[in-house]
Amino acid sequence: DKKVEIKTPQKGEKLRLVEMAENNAKITLDNKELDSYSVVNEIKEVLGLDKVPRKIETFDISNISGEFMVAGMSVMLDGIIRKKMARRFKIKTVFGQDDPRCMNEVITRRLKHSIENPEGGFGRLPDLIFVDGGITQIHAAQQAVSSLGLSNDILVYGMVKNDKHQTRALINDQKYEYEISDKLKNIITLFQDSVHDTAIGYHRKLRDASITKSTLDDIKGIGTAKKAMLLKKFGSVEEIAKAEVDEIAEIKGINKALAIEIKKQLSER
Repeated sequence: DKKVEIKTPQKGEKLRLVEMAENNAKITLDNKELDSYSVVNEIKEVLGLDKVPRKIETFDISNISGEFMVAGMSVMLDGIIRKKMARRFKIKTVFGQDDPRCMNEVITRRLKHSIENPEGGFGRLPDLIFVDGGITQIHAAQQAVSSLGLSNDILVYGMVKNDKHQTRALINDQKYEYEISDKLKNIITLFQDSVHDTAIGYHRKLRDASITKSTLDDIKGIGTAKKAMLLKKFGSVEEIAKAEVDEIAEIKGINKALAIEIKKQLSER
């Protein structure tokens, strides 16, 4: 093993270089803070708010034909999207494809978390809520906010996309569009994409888990160990179905005949 020595210069040119590096780091941090502040400050100015919206949350519903209905939530704090604060929800009270009712359920549940446990994992209540999905989704979110007596504390706006699926404006419940700068368009597009990825990622995870249970478990000769090795090698049932028979047969304990049967069973779905 090599010894690692950490030296702290006390004088001369090396000390000057260390001080310069520290100063540059501070300037970079200050610029980041200023940059993030300008984001929320612009949102405040554009929407005509009384105070800077330090915490903004956005929600997106993901369901295909009413199956595996889930929602994603992303958080922007002080102008920065905080990935660790993202949350995923299974829809509990809505049956069938009804995105507005799903939105109402999820936002109601989310807000109750902070009301009942302000020090919990969801943190404090948001200042703003941005929703993806148009006027009906804005109204659904507003109903959730209103039902908890928070209409004066949390405002709701929609994110309007252009034909390239980029955010081009914000919109209120009266369909009034607020024009935003190119910089803010880019940031809110990232925000919108982040919540979509959270929701669709969770949807795929539940779908894959369902397929895994109903398909791999029904194939004779596939036990827990072989299933785990298959998923470790290929990542998902979809990728197993795409794989060549010889690739599947590389798994310990899976011969060519079993690999052919796996391919057959998965292709029939």
